[in-house]
Amino acid sequence: MLPTSSKVRSSSSASRPNSMLPQYLRRIVKWQQMDIEYTFWQMLHLCTSPKVVYQHTKYHKQTKNQWARDDPAFVVICSLLLAISTLAYCAAYDHSAAHAVFVVISVLIFHFLVSGVVLATCCWFLTNAYLREEAPNSHVVEQRVEWLYAFDVHCNSFFPLFVMLYVIHYFLSPLLVAHGLIPTLLSNMLFMVAASYYHYLNFLGYDVLPFLERTTFFLYPIGIVIVLSPILILSGFNPSRYFMNVYFSQRL
Repeated sequence: MLPTSSKVRSSSSASRPNSMLPQYLRRIVKWQQMDIEYTFWQMLHLCTSPKVVYQHTKYHKQTKNQWARDDPAFVVICSLLLAISTLAYCAAYDHSAAHAVFVVISVLIFHFLVSGVVLATCCWFLTNAYLREEAPNSHVVEQRVEWLYAFDVHCNSFFPLFVMLYVIHYFLSPLLVAHGLIPTLLSNMLFMVAASYYHYLNFLGYDVLPFLERTTFFLYPIGIVIVLSPILILSGFNPSRYFMNVYFSQRL
């Protein structure tokens, strides 16, 4: 009876994220149910002391028996801030209202949502397939990474990157898109720090899960970023100028 009991508990916990998603999506349009103050607290600490945020994730697991957020406020606020920052770029560099709408929609969909879904799905698959600790016996309830938690980790990692590459970058963009060695150097350094911090927060998000092992795997991309940056600088590639040309080529 014990093995049967554990299988039932395991399957019910595995199906829990699937039942969470419709409820999560319904709450997106219900502002009164969102904890806005706590969301801004998380955003601030993700930029200053991210380990504190993931310490609270442990408390969330203890009180609600799930790792993922049940509050979509973080996604909603992050999307609004991303739209506002993109509009600021359009006001400074765009040439038409129609094109500005296209830029805002494409940034929201592809830079944040689609890339988030793809990255979260890849991390969700890798952690569940290769990084979980093997259960010592059949009586232990199997634990798996929730897909919604993997998307939470991406959102947490994305916010400081947003601050660096959408907000700070906006104010520095007149310098960063200029020609010359200094703009190229500063642009590559900003992108290197932003990408490295993204992967560091990704690592923290999975390292906090007690049933995962070898989570240092998520730090490996930082090494790739550090190796590539000098190569890009020496080749004269300016990521700021490249991405600004993609959207606002007629104004650069």
